[in-house]
Amino acid sequence: MIALNTNKAKITLLFDGACPLCQREVSFLRARDSHNKILFIDIDSPGYRPELFQDISYRKAMGRIHAITSSGEVLKDVRVFREAYRLIGLGWVYAPTTWPVVGSLVDQLYLLWASWRLRLTLRPSLDQLCKLKEKDKKN
Repeated sequence: MIALNTNKAKITLLFDGACPLCQREVSFLRARDSHNKILFIDIDSPGYRPELFQDISYRKAMGRIHAITSSGEVLKDVRVFREAYRLIGLGWVYAPTTWPVVGSLVDQLYLLWASWRLRLTLRPSLDQLCKLKEKDKKN
């Protein structure tokens, strides 16, 4: 496991490596991150250690997307995508999310998506996943 920002990354993006949609988004970002400004950390990995990442637990990270800036600020939800896209030169894609009405609507849509993400990708509930993680730690 790589400790928080041990490279030249501007943000450390925590993602669910078992989520097919998350994998697709991370692949898209990685392919365009030619200057390695984003460090990607798979929270579903057995080696994920919250203490290295602002104590963002598996449960918190699974509930909504998080990133940590090089200065240690924790970003959540649409702010993560806005910053990641800015870093790869596609900031214009998320620029409208800074507008008051559009931003508020997109934030609400993201929270709705986050609450349904596991069901929509045919995964166990967050509680079930957390129990499985705890069981795996004990074994």
